[in-house]
Formats: sequence, C-alpha cells, structure tokens
Amino acid sequence: MKNRIKAALAAGSFLVAGQAAAQVSDDVIKVGVLNDQSSIYADAAGTASVELVRMAAADMGGKLLGKPIQVLGADHQNKADIGATIARQWYDQDKVDTIVDLANSAVALAIQEITRERKRIMIASSVGTSAITNKACSPYGIHYTYDTYALANSTARAIVEQGGDTWFFVSADYSFGQVLEQDATNVINELGGKVLGRAKHPLNSSDLSSFLLQAQASKAKVVGFANASGDTINSIKQANEFGIPQGGQKLAALLFQIVDVHAVGLKQAQGIYLTEAFYWDMNDETRAFAKRFFDKNGRMPTMVQAGLYSAVMHYFKAIEAAGTDNSDAVMAKMREIKVNDFFAKGGYIREDGRHVHDMYLFQIKKPEESKAPWDYYKLIATVKGEDAFIPAAKSECPLMKKG
Repeated sequence: MKNRIKAALAAGSFLVAGQAAAQVSDDVIKVGVLNDQSSIYADAAGTASVELVRMAAADMGGKLLGKPIQVLGADHQNKADIGATIARQWYDQDKVDTIVDLANSAVALAIQEITRERKRIMIASSVGTSAITNKACSPYGIHYTYDTYALANSTARAIVEQGGDTWFFVSADYSFGQVLEQDATNVINELGGKVLGRAKHPLNSSDLSSFLLQAQASKAKVVGFANASGDTINSIKQANEFGIPQGGQKLAALLFQIVDVHAVGLKQAQGIYLTEAFYWDMNDETRAFAKRFFDKNGRMPTMVQAGLYSAVMHYFKAIEAAGTDNSDAVMAKMREIKVNDFFAKGGYIREDGRHVHDMYLFQIKKPEESKAPWDYYKLIATVKGEDAFIPAAKSECPLMKKG
C-alpha cells in the first residue's frame, strides 16, 4: 500500500513538473522585430529582417510547444524615445516575449534597461555598441552578431600592423560612432599608433565635405570611418570625389556591409579592409541560406540579417529545450546550448550576453577580380571568437565571471 502511495505521489509530482515546464504565457510565442524601416539602416536590416523572422517561425512549423508563433514589426525611426515607447507597449500590453534586431545603438541601450525592469528578453543583431554587454549589460540582453570592439580589434589591428599607424576619424555623433571610434583608438594606441584628429558628423549626413577636408588636411595615413550604412557609403563616395585615396591616404570602413559595398561599387571600394560575421560565399551552408534570402529580396543578406535568423532560431530551440517561454529558463538554455549552424560553429552566449563566434577579416576585390554579381570579398583572416570580442579580464559587466 505504501509503495502504491509513493508511486502515485511520484507520478503526480512528475505531472505537475511537466505541466509547469511546458507553460507558454498567453498561449502564444510573440517576437517583436524593432528596427529602422525607413531611413539610413533600412537596407542593412529593415522590413527584410521582419520577413526573415517570419521565415524562421515557418521553419519551426509555425508553432512551439503546441502554441503559435506570432511576429510583430515596427519602425523606431532611429529615435530612442520612440523605440522605448514601442518596447513598453509590446512588453506590457501586447505581451511580447522578446524584442530582436534593434539597428540603432541608442535605441538598444534604452530598451536594454526596459528588459532589466520587465525581465523580458532582447536580442540585438544589427547593433554595434559594445556597451550592451559591457557596462550596460543585462541578465536578459543578448548581443548576437558583432560589436564595435570586434570590428576595431580586427580591422584597425590589421591596418596598423601593415603600417597604417596614423589615423584621422570621421565618426557618427551618437553612441555607436563614439564607442566604435574609442574602441579603434584603443587598438591603435596599444600598437604604438597615433590618432591625429577626429571630426564628428550628425546621423544621416548628406554633405560630409567639411569633415573629409579636415581628414585630408591631417595627412594621416588612414582615414577611418566610424559610422555605418548610408553615412559610410556617402563617406567613401565623397572621399573619392575629393581625391583622398588617390592622394595616398587609405580608407578604413570600420562597419561596412555587403549592401554598402554594392551601393558604393568595386571601383571606389576596392582594397578596403572590413570585418564581417558572415559572407554569403563562404561555403555550401552560407550559399544555401543566401539563395533563400536572394529569392525573396533580390539581393544578398547582410551579416546582421544572417545573424538575426540564427539568433531567432537559437531562441526558438531554447524555448523547446526549456519547455516554457519563461525568460529566465530560456536565457539559461540559450547559454547552455551551443550554436552550430550556417552562421556560427561552436558559438556560445556568455554570462554578459555576448554571443562569441568567429569573425572574418576581408578585403574588397578589384573590379577585375570579381567573377559574378555580389562576388566582392577576399578572405584575409579568420579571427577566433575569443580573440575578436572583449575578453573576460577587460569586461566591465558585473555578470561576467573573471576567475
């Protein structure tokens, strides 16, 4: 009799545990894709990223733990207050489980604080500032694809080691540009180089002439662009108009993605070094993913779009493994399970929320070296994740174990 009671109690305990583990809040998994859909970062992220998340949901069968996956999209217009308002509404009223992509450092940092308060997950893919997993780290924030430290530690290091030891920065005057410039400056100084000057421009500037003339007058060996997307495109095009590279100064684009290269063209972009987390023509897996994207969008995916798909799939798999969409349980599984897909091999998420994976240093091909449309890059070096991102010893994140 006692054995039967023990067995019944054990079975009941197992049932209760199973029911608790298989809970989905509000009977739906909601993912909010928040990014720039109408301005400077719309090509790098934008509405195509919303469709990528929908593609990831469809690849999971449209359901998790028997509950439907719903994808929302919104444009924050590159304004932190608008992004924060949308995030609060999504988390508080619409019961969104996670907000992804972001595409603007100031917006991401604002939402990072909301994740901490609401205990909801944020996954930044198209965001640069390394502060997200450094001083501003959150137990619920993940920085997935790249950051300013990795870009500076790869691109700036390679250029300085090749003799480009004096720099002038043309930087975007907001959080991303400021942190990217500082991270690159740290690398330059560490290697014995020198920054001769800097000029900061507003976001989405059409006329960069005054800033570029300062760079030209500095006689620095390298003109470094600590900006992104349309600002980088304009910087390189106008630098060529002023004859800066023709005069012997090298151009360094610290964040330069494939759609930006396509917009500039190989004639003006040739020879520039850049660091990416993904390139469509690396192997059969990357080419297969790129073909799916190309068939829908008529162009190749950026690294942040490839990273976004990988991140969302990792999030979905963590929900399955946890048996719940509870943020703490899902975050634990996202840290426990390694990422092995077309985007990353052996990738892992640290205590600070940093997704650690290999980065790649490329050089843009000369026009005569390109054999087909979108054949733009030569692989120069693979930078191991542990070398690319902020090491634990340098981290200012209180969540990071340094032992």
